[in-house]
Amino acid sequence: MAQKPKKDTEQSFREIYKEVSPFLGLGIQLAVTMFLMVLLGNWLDEKYHLQPLFLSLCSVFGVIAGMYHLLKIVKDLESKK
Repeated sequence: MAQKPKKDTEQSFREIYKEVSPFLGLGIQLAVTMFLMVLLGNWLDEKYHLQPLFLSLCSVFGVIAGMYHLLKIVKDLESKK
């Protein structure tokens, strides 16, 4: 009898993980997108000697692109439910 609750617990963890797994990588994707855009802006600033310009533009673009991608994925995942 003691094994049946353990099996139910394992099954419930599987169900929870199955529902949550699409959302686990979203924060990492957002952070990587912004980080790569900051690196690109810094590289362009060093190449063209326009220190704050490209870093600022790429940073803003990275935040906008990252948030757009995040919201798009969340909307798609929510519509599948």
